[in-house]
Amino acid sequence: MRPVSENLLRPSLLPAWCGVAFLWLLHWLPLPLQAALGNFLGGLLALLPGKRRRVGATNLALCFPDTPKTIRNRWLRQSFQAATRAALEHGVLWWGSEARLRRLIRIDNPEAAMGDGKRPVIWLAPHFVGLIAGGMRLSLDRSVANLYARARNPVFNEIILQGRSRFCSPRLISKHDGIKPVLNALKDGLPLHYSPDQDQGRLNAVFAPFFGVTAATVSALPRLARLANAQVVPVVTRQLPWGRGYAVRFYPPWDHYPSDDLEADVARMNAFIEDRIREMPGQYLWLHRRFKTRPAGESSLYE
Repeated sequence: MRPVSENLLRPSLLPAWCGVAFLWLLHWLPLPLQAALGNFLGGLLALLPGKRRRVGATNLALCFPDTPKTIRNRWLRQSFQAATRAALEHGVLWWGSEARLRRLIRIDNPEAAMGDGKRPVIWLAPHFVGLIAGGMRLSLDRSVANLYARARNPVFNEIILQGRSRFCSPRLISKHDGIKPVLNALKDGLPLHYSPDQDQGRLNAVFAPFFGVTAATVSALPRLARLANAQVVPVVTRQLPWGRGYAVRFYPPWDHYPSDDLEADVARMNAFIEDRIREMPGQYLWLHRRFKTRPAGESSLYE
C-alpha cells in the first residue's frame, strides 16, 4: 500500500476517514451480517423523501409505465437496499483476502471471458449494483484495463485506486486521458472492463431508445470495437440474496458488431441491458439520472 499523502490528512477530510474506518471495521463481519445491515439501512433510505428517491421513482415510471406503482415502489426499495449493501461491502473488496474474494464472488462461466480468443476483448459491464465486485473478482485472474472517473473526495479516490490495484497490476485509465491509452491496452491484449450505460452529456453520444424513452447514450462502444478490431463480450454481476455474495456471468460475443449503423449499434447495447434489467429490476442503478440530457427543445424529465 502506498504511503498516505500529507494532503489527505487535512482536518476537513476527517469525516471521510471516519467513513473509511467504518468500512474497514465492517469488512471483518461475515457477509450475511453486512448484507442484513445494508438491507436495513437501504430500506430506511428508501422511505426518506429526497432527490435520489425522486430520480429513481421517475426512472422506473418512465421505463415501466404499464407496471403497477406498487411493484415499481418495491423495485425502488430493492434498488436502495442492493446499492446500500454493495456500498457497505466495499470494505471486503478493499481489504478482504484473495481467498475470501474468490469464495464470495464466483464466475459462472470463466471459459467465456475472452470470447473467441483471437481478438481483443471489450467487456460490456452495465451498472448493476454488483459491477465493482465483479470487476474486482475478474482482476484476480488476469490484468485488466479499467476506465475510471476520479472521485470527488480525495480520500475515497485514493482508497478506491489502491483497492483496485491490489491484484494482477490492472491498467487504470482515467476517462480524461483520451482514447489512445484505451487502444494501447486493447492492443496489448488486456480486456477492457467498460460501463458506457450512463448519461454523460451530449459529447460523443447519440440519442437512442432505452425502454422506449429517448436517452443520450455514449457511442464509444462500437467506435472502440471498430478501431481496435475488438469483440464485445457482455458481463453482468448479480448480487445474491442473504449475503451469499455475487455471481459473474459472461454472455456470448456479439456477432456482426459493430455494423455500419452507429445508432443501431448503440440501440443494440441498450436493448441488451434492458433484457438484463427485466431479469433483476431491483439491482440496476435507478438512482442515476439516466435521462438527464434531452434532445433540443425538450424540457427536463426530472422537474
